[in-house]
Amino acid sequence: MQTMKIGFIGTGVMGKSMAHHLQEAGHQLFLYTRTKEKAEELLTKGAVWCQTPAEVSGQTDAVFTIVGEPHDVEEVYLGAEGILAGGRKGQVVIDMTTSQPSLARKIYEQAKAKGIDALDAPVSGGDTGARNGTLAIMVGGDKAAFEKVLPLLQTLGSNIIYQGEAGAGQHTKMSNQIAIATNMIGVCEALLYAQKAGLDLDSVLKSISTGAAGSWSLSNLAPRMIRGDFAPGFYVKHFIKDMRIAIEESEKMGLELPGLSLAKKMYEELASRGEEASGTQALFKYWE
Repeated sequence: MQTMKIGFIGTGVMGKSMAHHLQEAGHQLFLYTRTKEKAEELLTKGAVWCQTPAEVSGQTDAVFTIVGEPHDVEEVYLGAEGILAGGRKGQVVIDMTTSQPSLARKIYEQAKAKGIDALDAPVSGGDTGARNGTLAIMVGGDKAAFEKVLPLLQTLGSNIIYQGEAGAGQHTKMSNQIAIATNMIGVCEALLYAQKAGLDLDSVLKSISTGAAGSWSLSNLAPRMIRGDFAPGFYVKHFIKDMRIAIEESEKMGLELPGLSLAKKMYEELASRGEEASGTQALFKYWE
């Protein structure tokens, strides 16, 4: 693939690794993040620091973002010094934050008015998937724009699916988070049961992780629970945000999702105990 000038906004737990893959592929990176120190390693390797999102978009062919909350996404894209303020016709902007489908459509429409293609492309796979370049990427927006940046997405992920019009990527990610939410309760309860029964937890995992109970969380997060490793691959506070969006979207469609509501309540209790910056596997501590 021809090398490009790529903007990247948000170099946190996942974003830093994702930006690194693009840099290693030979693209020139232009960076902005609220905490410059988080981008130092990328800057040392030749990335260019920018003072605002508008400055990033003013110098690049495509811009990736992965930030925190929907209000962060809105400010980064639609603010006075945002991406669209500095963008230009023919550019593609790709938001990989898990955010509101309605906001994705709003950004798409305002970008389209300026001749800019906007894609919502949230990801799943956590810090491990980001480091390994094996993320699942769910994309909404125009098919032509998706095909244009597919080689870039293939640098970041291994399961990249076009889901449909603007907002479809975010709706798909909500389905993903709903499936994870109650599964995490099951993973924790399975380990707690095995522990109370006096079993060796590692041996139990070897048996149940490859059978009908198998899941990504069981294979990747349960071992961290056993080791007492609650460092964030994905923050509790961000998962609560995702569940909140999923519940809001469900209510708009007249859906009641009691499993999701229970998981959100449990994680909010966990956050109230000071675990909001822990990884989602810290749900194991709920029973302490």
